[in-house]
Amino acid sequence: MQNIQRSLFFVLLIAPFLYVANAQQPNPNNQQLFNDFTYRSGNVYRTASGKPGPEYWQNEADYKIEATLNEKDNSITGNVILTYTNNSPETLEFLWLYLEQNRFTPESRGTLTTPVQGNRYNGNVDGGYTLNKIQVDNSFTPKTIISDTRMQVFLKEPLKAKGGKVEVSMNFTYKIPKEGMDRMGRLDTKDGTVYAIAQWYPRVAVFDEVVGWNTEPYLGSGEFYCDYGDFDYKITAPYNFTVAGSGQLQNPKDVLTKTQVDRLDQASKSDKTVYIIKPEEVALPTSHPNTSGTKTWHFKMENTRDVAWAASKAFIWDAAKINLADGKAAMAHSVYPIVSDGQKAWSRSTEYTKASIEFYSNNYYPYPYATAVNVGADVGGMEYPGVSFCSYKSKGESLWGVTDHEFGHNWFPMIVGSNERRYAWMDEGFNTFINHYSTLAFNNQEYPSTLNKTRNTVRYLTFENREGIDTYPDVSNDFNLAYVAYYKPATGLFLLREYILGAERFDNAFKSYIKTWAFKHPQPNDFFNHMENVAGENLNWFWKGWFYGNGNIDIGVVEVDENKNGNVIILENKGDFPMPVMLLVTFEDGTTEQIDLPVEIWAKSDTAKHLVNGSKEISRVEFDPNKMVPDINQLNDVWIKTD
Repeated sequence: MQNIQRSLFFVLLIAPFLYVANAQQPNPNNQQLFNDFTYRSGNVYRTASGKPGPEYWQNEADYKIEATLNEKDNSITGNVILTYTNNSPETLEFLWLYLEQNRFTPESRGTLTTPVQGNRYNGNVDGGYTLNKIQVDNSFTPKTIISDTRMQVFLKEPLKAKGGKVEVSMNFTYKIPKEGMDRMGRLDTKDGTVYAIAQWYPRVAVFDEVVGWNTEPYLGSGEFYCDYGDFDYKITAPYNFTVAGSGQLQNPKDVLTKTQVDRLDQASKSDKTVYIIKPEEVALPTSHPNTSGTKTWHFKMENTRDVAWAASKAFIWDAAKINLADGKAAMAHSVYPIVSDGQKAWSRSTEYTKASIEFYSNNYYPYPYATAVNVGADVGGMEYPGVSFCSYKSKGESLWGVTDHEFGHNWFPMIVGSNERRYAWMDEGFNTFINHYSTLAFNNQEYPSTLNKTRNTVRYLTFENREGIDTYPDVSNDFNLAYVAYYKPATGLFLLREYILGAERFDNAFKSYIKTWAFKHPQPNDFFNHMENVAGENLNWFWKGWFYGNGNIDIGVVEVDENKNGNVIILENKGDFPMPVMLLVTFEDGTTEQIDLPVEIWAKSDTAKHLVNGSKEISRVEFDPNKMVPDINQLNDVWIKTD
């Protein structure tokens, strides 16, 4: 009896509070929209504030490569020496290397998973590596297992943790594919073949603390994930070829005429484009220091994740100075065939390259390389550190767009070294986002940008077979990839900057993220954590809804009720996740007021009310008057008073 009395007393005591709680928290409860969506706690490797932890590590890969281009059979023969430093806390019994030229064989996984009707990532099937003289520390012939585009190299002794080094060397040869998955290949012109060379040497896979060895096969859509290191490489080509590559040319006097060396020096001091090889000089014997045999072009590049190059006897070559911060400078170069020449085409390539690099360097992070080379090739658009391959057919706005996009990739993923094969949105999406601002800044907005027209994406957002941003690129359907990797993540960053956080808070966080993870390997949670910590905002609801969900935004203005203290605006969230609400209120006397409501208005209900104090009558209420939110239903965005 005593226990019953105590229970009754307890119920009577808390009953008023239960009533109040229920009154303040109508059904449904939206807690699930705001709670955590992944395990984002920090550890000794990656902190909760989105920074490398006190025991963060990454391994280093340094390369010395010598290769010869054979024009007669379109092949490359070379030798690579990889010096690998194991900075991890565990010993390694083997290394995994990528043999990405093995993609171009009939039995490769990439070939066997390419749609029968073909797609952008078509590739020839008469290539693939031939390897010999594989050595470890120049003394041991290791056991190896080749599996598609990967090779496992077993070491004689386990590689010591925290600084152990090993040297792996081998000879390689392969046929250069004509169709190289729109990332490399050959273009035949009347003046000679243009060779765009990438994925051209055996290279080590990344070993990290997240998954260990990253050994996803090279299939198609998924790009690359590479460790950083120093490259010293030499390319031997026919005497009448021009070779342009990642990094700094070490021996210009050996491979150029005195006139070309002088022009190169002039270009290094000029803001205007200077010809190194003029169009009318392309086929002249006097354009080369020797008249037979071969030339060896020597390049070096430090602290980079990759190198690529191009070669042809058909190249026009021009260049100009890139002005960087603190009085530093780099050089913009363009090499392209005569068919691409013209002021409406590739004659402006160096101007575009210079403007792009200068904008990103001044606004996000200093450009770290000595050169930036744009190559006119039979590649729609593909990026490598300091080198871009862009379509030789591009002109005007198209050439600006592809040039700017590919050089923007020097920030994502060349400087900020994310894993492209898993998280394409962390480089393609981020880059598409910064391309918007560089385009607005170029030459008094000579070319348009449409990223701010976010409602252009609504057709895709309501597409029945759409996929989420978190879909791996090799898994994504071809017709979804452009949105999954490029436009939707870029639109999300635009929303964060222009609508949710504001420019100052966003820019502080975004620039800090780039600086913090420069030449390192961030994961998605590192980005989420860092943006939140620097901006000072819990964005779980946004990451979950936009980046890791497939739902949509639909916010409507339902009604305006008159009240003795003013007018009550009634809003509803009919979408799948919340957003802050910007309203433009128009009064009967023609005056207007902007009202900004935080995202937390949706925390307890899908209906929200806001009191507008005063006696003035409201004639119109519009949600998102600047049309920055990709709301899928514009019909309920506006309430208009009717008599």
